[in-house]
Formats: sequence, structure tokens, C-alpha cells
Amino acid sequence: MTPSLLSNPALRPVFYLIGRLGLFLFGWKTHGKMPDMKKYILIAAPHSSNWDFVFFLFIIFTFGIPVHWMGKHTMFMFPFKRLLKRLGGIPIDRTQKGNTVAAIADEYRKAHRLIVTIAPSGTRKPVTEWKTGFYRIAHRAGVPIVCGFVDYKKKIGGVGPVVMPSGDMDADLERIRDFYTDKSGRYD
Repeated sequence: MTPSLLSNPALRPVFYLIGRLGLFLFGWKTHGKMPDMKKYILIAAPHSSNWDFVFFLFIIFTFGIPVHWMGKHTMFMFPFKRLLKRLGGIPIDRTQKGNTVAAIADEYRKAHRLIVTIAPSGTRKPVTEWKTGFYRIAHRAGVPIVCGFVDYKKKIGGVGPVVMPSGDMDADLERIRDFYTDKSGRYD
């Protein structure tokens, strides 16, 4: 995995300023505190607009975490491919049926520190069911899930509870989804 520029301590103040300025200009605030853990999955929800990516980046920059994120492979085209990868991007080709869960879980086992952000909806379109890859990765890698969010009505983004996968996926997902019931996407 390409090392993220966000893991460079010399650049953290620059990213922090970009994040704070971006949130200020749009009238947004942050809420919560990133957990002091070296490895976890960070949920990015709700995901209903391309703007979510921008706000999540501002929030991540503000919290100063060296995060990686999974995105559709078509985002990683010239001239942005190298920059997006250096910002922690992991291209995922959803047309290729591979074993992304196993590959990312293996990365967790090899890494000393790894935080991967995943949008569980898997798309910006309205969905009734989340994809479960984020949960399966966390369970297989033995890492917790941190509930990251954006709320367009309140103009707040941040973090909520930490959930350690118990193996009872239905119960854990219900607990996670309950946290998001009062969060509003750009397009609900």
C-alpha cells in the first residue's frame, strides 16, 4: 500500500489548516475525537454525494489521522491517480470479483498502523442495505469499526462509537446503523 502523505508529521499542520479552512468556509464543524488506536476501519456514512469525499477529507485532515480510503478505481485516472494514492487512496475495481476482504485484512496483519475509511453504502445512490465488506474486513483482521459521519442538516462531521465485531454480524450492523438514524446525507 502506498504510504499516505497524511502519515508525514511535517505535513500534518498543513493538512490541518486545509481541513479547518475548508470546514470554516462551508460553515461546518467537527464532533467527537478519533480513538487512540493504531488499527481500525473508519466508516464514512451517509454517502449520497461527491461532496461527501471533500468533507470527509477536511474532517480527516482536521483530526490529523493517517488514513487510507477505498474508492472506485475510475477515480484513479490521470492526472489525479498519483495524488489520490498519496492521499491514502486504494483503488477498488468492483467489476473484478476478487477477494478484497482477504487482501485488506492481510494488509492489517502486516501493518503496524493502518486506518482504512470505507463507505458501507458502496455508492452515492440511495440504498436500502449496506455492503458488508467493511464488517467482514474488520472481523477477519480483528480490528474495531469506528463510526465516522457527515450530517448535512447540522453541518457537522466527525466520529461516534467504536464497535468491535463480535461475529454476530446482524446484531453488530443493527447497532452501527442505529447510530446513523439521525444523520442526514446531502441527498436523502
